[in-house]
Amino acid sequence: MRVLERVADVPGLRALRELAERRPEPMWLVGGAVRDVLLGREPRDLDVVVEGDALAVAHELGEVVAEHERFGTAEVLVDGAGINLASARTETYPRPGALPEVRLGATIEEDLRRRDFTVNAIAVSLADGREVAFPGALEDVERRWLRVLHDASFIDDPTRIYRMVRYARRLDLAIEPGTARLARAAVEGGAVYTLTRDRIAAELRLMLAEPDPAGMIAAVREWVGSGAPAVDPEVARAALALLDGEGRVDIVLVGSGCLGDERAAARDIQWFDDSRPARRRAREAARAPEIAEALKTAERPSQIAAAVARRPVEAVALAGALGPREPVERWLRELRHVRLEIDGRDVMAAGVPQGPEVRAALERALAARLDGTIPPGREAELAAALGR
Repeated sequence: MRVLERVADVPGLRALRELAERRPEPMWLVGGAVRDVLLGREPRDLDVVVEGDALAVAHELGEVVAEHERFGTAEVLVDGAGINLASARTETYPRPGALPEVRLGATIEEDLRRRDFTVNAIAVSLADGREVAFPGALEDVERRWLRVLHDASFIDDPTRIYRMVRYARRLDLAIEPGTARLARAAVEGGAVYTLTRDRIAAELRLMLAEPDPAGMIAAVREWVGSGAPAVDPEVARAALALLDGEGRVDIVLVGSGCLGDERAAARDIQWFDDSRPARRRAREAARAPEIAEALKTAERPSQIAAAVARRPVEAVALAGALGPREPVERWLRELRHVRLEIDGRDVMAAGVPQGPEVRAALERALAARLDGTIPPGREAELAAALGR
């Protein structure tokens, strides 16, 4: 009962247990919640396997927000939280790297045998707390080992290599030596190249939400080579610290690994986002060394602002990570928020013809405001804009 006791306060657990006591088909808590409890961690979500019709259970449990009849899966909202339900199933892989073919109507023991790692192949009955585990799974939890269930695991589904790194780093697990050998052999045999780019990208995007995405993706790169973008974790971490939650993590990571190489940055950002704006922003991030060089001679606030003018925040933060941290911090926290009370219409109304002279006039006014040579206010700003 220890697992069910630890998750007793997780939204939806009470409703699940009451339903499990009423319905005839066995219902099992599986996967991450069980694993995390046994590892002494707080569970993140609830996944349930039903030895029967999971869709029928889902509709009785709560508000069904998504269901996939072919795979026997559904997501249900209970007490404001999402719960994933799936019918017990077996899976076979028609060829390496392909999505599995699913057969419903399996037992919980059969369902556990299709999973990726032994620490995820443990189930707890929602009716009575009884544990069922793949052979050796509970021992692997005790040893804090990450071990695949069979020798062809990484060949069948090479995305497990990416998950192996993610679980190892997030859960502080050691990769079991035999599993490490199998992963290396799979990579050397080209297993990663049997995956579609979209499947790899989905795994990489999951890593962006991890506590240390820079270290995570750098570690994956060590395993799969060009099957992941290059990242300089130290530079990326320093830049992310400067941004303090602002900006895009993926742009920072790609920029850190492609400094000075705009073409490589535009290529690598497509692991996360293949839109034209993302590629443009990644190219700017790769130009961070230019910004850092310009900031070396910037002394006045207006010079700092000019050195980073119209650059995305990710590029500026990466420049700060390369050396000139103080001016970057000042720009991020203070200088970029300075705004003029006047705009181009005021300048043109004062006699400046429409065109580049208007922008130049506004830049003079902003420089004066940043350097503190004029007080705030429309009159002083307009006078500075007109060079008076």
